Amino acid sequence: MPDHVMISRSLNRKGRDAALRSKLLRIEAADDFILDAEKIAIGAYSPLSGFMCREDFAEVVHKMRLKDGSVWTIPIFLPVHADIAGSISKGDHVIIRDLRGHDIALMVIKDIFSFPKDEWARNVYRTESRKHPGVKRLYDMHDKLLGGDIYMINRPRFKFEAYNIDPLDTRKIIRERGWKTVAGFQTRNVPHRAHEYLQKIALSLTDGILIHPIIGWKRAGDFGPEAVLSGYKALIRFYYPKGRVIFAGLTTAMRYAGPREAVFHAIIRRNYGCTHFIIGRDHAGVGDYYGKYDAHRIFDDLPDLGITPLLLREPYYCRKCAEIVSDKVCPHSEKFRVYISGTLIRRMVQAKKDIPPYMMRREVVNALERVNSKNFISAE
Repeated sequence: MPDHVMISRSLNRKGRDAALRSKLLRIEAADDFILDAEKIAIGAYSPLSGFMCREDFAEVVHKMRLKDGSVWTIPIFLPVHADIAGSISKGDHVIIRDLRGHDIALMVIKDIFSFPKDEWARNVYRTESRKHPGVKRLYDMHDKLLGGDIYMINRPRFKFEAYNIDPLDTRKIIRERGWKTVAGFQTRNVPHRAHEYLQKIALSLTDGILIHPIIGWKRAGDFGPEAVLSGYKALIRFYYPKGRVIFAGLTTAMRYAGPREAVFHAIIRRNYGCTHFIIGRDHAGVGDYYGKYDAHRIFDDLPDLGITPLLLREPYYCRKCAEIVSDKVCPHSEKFRVYISGTLIRRMVQAKKDIPPYMMRREVVNALERVNSKNFISAE
């Protein structure tokens, strides 16, 4: 299991009570930033101790590292209105509160700054187009950013918190099961046979697998968390050996940042105890902003990541082989190939088309039908 520093940052009872009684400034934050605060506090974003200050932020945007040299590829930040930023000074203590009025975290302000959004977009997302969902959210946000350490007061109240397992808990499970090697799998989609193929390759190489779908913010039209969780529960129940899978949800937002987000996802799973991380076709991609295997190539520049990427080719169903394969093991031409993707499955589910068993297990299809009204993220 990777031996990286784990940060668990929560106030003790005395500190928590004092924070709740205090008249400190309360700053409301949207759910994705609340979830980032939680991930910092529980060690999922180790080695971060808080929202990034200007120097770390700039290093990440330009060099994919923190100022101490640690690999990090995605800015973690707290945007606020300029009026709020103007009422705060470095060294102040503030309370971060969710939109429902719950006090979530104490923040010690270390920096108040702005960063050019076009520069940010070009480096992290490789585009300034507002048609990119991550870039659109970036340009829609407030311009002022707060940096500083985070200390948890209360865990966020989240509908799917039963699946929100902490890194220290997954590491405990791994130790108890005696696993020496663990593969992590990231997804934002319901499970189809191509994903199952990738997971079982990883299982054949390691002692166990952490299947860890994103159940935070996603763009409108993506599968909703009910669909993803229900589909995976069915797949694991019927088609995976007992005791070789840890199933949990990762409550953080999708960034759709392609290669950089692939590295970010790998770092998170390293913190959850994984030794390996599966990278398939167009990891964390959207539209045609990234090349099919750009998320493979980025790892060549980051040999000190602390987790081994499993760079796997795109699976497809071959009519000649009559099974799911990839071009590494299948000799047959393109005319025999049926490609399977989350986009294709979404379209078929939305159109209420029958999904053939070589694309998706019948038990998964049945699970999706049971949560039909909650299959997709609605427009904001």
